[in-house]
Amino acid sequence: MFDTITSLLALGGPVVAILMALSVFSLTLVIVKLIQFHRERVGSHGRAREALDAWTRQERSRALGLAESHPSAVSESMATAMRLAGRADVPSSVVEQEIARTAQLRLHGLQRGFRALDAIAQVAPLLGLFGTVLGMIEAFRQLQSAGNAVDPSLLAGGIWVALLTTAMGLAVAMPTQLILTWFETRAENERVAIETLATSVINARLTGPLEPEARSAVPAQRPLPRGEAYAH
Repeated sequence: MFDTITSLLALGGPVVAILMALSVFSLTLVIVKLIQFHRERVGSHGRAREALDAWTRQERSRALGLAESHPSAVSESMATAMRLAGRADVPSSVVEQEIARTAQLRLHGLQRGFRALDAIAQVAPLLGLFGTVLGMIEAFRQLQSAGNAVDPSLLAGGIWVALLTTAMGLAVAMPTQLILTWFETRAENERVAIETLATSVINARLTGPLEPEARSAVPAQRPLPRGEAYAH
């Protein structure tokens, strides 16, 4: 393994060394983000939905306890909404602003490092292309220096060494971009869940307990008053 890395560095030069360093940094950052997403239970909304169900049934203490006992951003936002929504002197606009502030802080933490991964995914192919151009220049320089005694193998060897940097750049960029897209999707789903479930807490405060049929529906939708529900 060490011999392979040494030979790649000898063939590709400083560009390959930079690409290897970027790949190590990218892998380290991906592992850190995976640990963070697991620790903060990103995508785990079962406890938050259970808390919402208890809240709509007027089991306020149990609902708040469920929300506060879960480490996800969704549960923290719901706990904030429940603490404020339970106070009659706090208007709904203030509750919404505090939910937005809490959610922004948590989502910002989840998205930390995304820009670095995006930069690696964009720069790695350009570095590979840059190394290829430098390698081609060197190959043709050697071909010119050879004069009439042209050795085709010299040119062919220079070309494949030059193309090595492009291949490495793509090998670093493609998985980094795919993993970044997955991270961004999970973070966006978390944002939508926060908006949906936390808004349902406010809606339950305004409309009172939900009917059983409404509790099984999408939490983001405010239940219609009984008269409107049967108007059709």
